[in-house]
Amino acid sequence: MILPYVLIVVALLLLFGGAELLVKGSASLAVRAGLTPLVIGLTVVAFGTSSPELAVSLKAAYAGQGDVAVGNVVGSNILNIAVILGLSAVICPIVVHLQLIKVDVPIMILVSVLLPVLLSDGRLGRVEGGLLFAGIIVYTIFNVMMARKGAAAEVESEFAESIPKSTKHWSFDLVLIGGGLATLVVGSRLLVDNSIEVARAFQISEAVIGLTVVALGTSMPELATSIIAAVRRQPDIALGNVIGSNIFNILATLGLSSLLVPMTAGGITLVDYGVMVGTAVLLLPFLMTGPRLGRLEGLVFLGGYCGYLAFLWPK
Repeated sequence: MILPYVLIVVALLLLFGGAELLVKGSASLAVRAGLTPLVIGLTVVAFGTSSPELAVSLKAAYAGQGDVAVGNVVGSNILNIAVILGLSAVICPIVVHLQLIKVDVPIMILVSVLLPVLLSDGRLGRVEGGLLFAGIIVYTIFNVMMARKGAAAEVESEFAESIPKSTKHWSFDLVLIGGGLATLVVGSRLLVDNSIEVARAFQISEAVIGLTVVALGTSMPELATSIIAAVRRQPDIALGNVIGSNIFNILATLGLSSLLVPMTAGGITLVDYGVMVGTAVLLLPFLMTGPRLGRLEGLVFLGGYCGYLAFLWPK
């Protein structure tokens, strides 16, 4: 019974490494194509860090494990705000930018509310998937246009510093992209299969495993990026990273997954959706109360997540 736990750890490392390879190769190729650091940061890098969620949910959807696919996204979105932002704020208070309050957080709340509405019948079909995936296309185009229109020199400089350096040749970029995708596929298969095996051994539902273990595993890139940024006293990177990831998880991950493979997710309850929507809604007043997301707000989020786990695991 030890082997599944070892393979889960291996899967987490593969997902983290695969995302790193994918981001590096894609960003380098985008630089060669003439895209600006700002556009690359908002698209290639943002999507690359969310690639584990996409890989795992796609694998779970094809395997007929809709609870894992949807639970992965719902759990990741809860964890991103409550744990990643909570820890980041405790380590170093996060500076709040006005655009996040006016545009991105309201969009995150909107798509968070939209998901349980679309899943009210317990099923996410191709029509709903197409609607969600169209949303990520519109959001990305809007974000890039707004950024190009209002980007200051210091913003361009910040994005330029966060973009991986270009490789020596475009063929190496393709090798990195291919290697990253292959690693993500292997990691997602190992994580889903072995998590399900552990869940069945302990008579834990697939939904709970998706909401917790799988969600934590697929959020590793965001967690690592945000904690490192907070330690370096640049925690504002974590805020934009988390909000963008939450929007991408719902619109792109579940949108593409259900567009390709319609799924059912009867094990995800109204409580789970309520916690996801509640953390998203709570973030807005916390951001509006001052110029920073402080340590007290971070502790509130962390305490709330501990309470959610206490409610979830006994069941």
